[in-house]
Amino acid sequence: MATSKAKAAAKSVAKGSPINIGISDKDRSAIAAGLSKLLADTYTLYLTTHNFHWNVTGPMFNTLHTMFMVQYTELWAAVDPVAERIRSLGHVAPGSYAQFSALSSLPDAPATPPKALEMVRILVEGHEAVARTARSIFPLADKASDEPTADLLTQRLTVHEQTAWMLRSLLED
Repeated sequence: MATSKAKAAAKSVAKGSPINIGISDKDRSAIAAGLSKLLADTYTLYLTTHNFHWNVTGPMFNTLHTMFMVQYTELWAAVDPVAERIRSLGHVAPGSYAQFSALSSLPDAPATPPKALEMVRILVEGHEAVARTARSIFPLADKASDEPTADLLTQRLTVHEQTAWMLRSLLED
């Protein structure tokens, strides 16, 4: 009996405990919504990059196959910190294909694999789009003095801008 009362009390406290981290509910909600879009963009780009890793062909196969593996591995590692920041702000992180599709600014990977350099162009556009999404959250984080989110965004921007530059370099004559 005492065990069930203790469990009920713990559940009640956990469910009803207000979050008091110095960021208002409204600001936490707005930041979490922005981060949800970033998570969806990141996951969509991860899937596209992994798809291209599997399906790339042509004279640049070895280079692109390896490069895409490095990129999708980095993207896979990036989704967890974004989702955990959403949770730290007291919100549920999206996690279904339907949610990601609704939230993402990126199109899904083409049904038919494109040629290698078209893959590169699509990934450049994807990394630039994710960078724009990350950058759009900065004013919210800045207004709320949300340094952990600002730090996360800075890290993501660094990766996406650098990756876009490296991929873009492959498209030059």
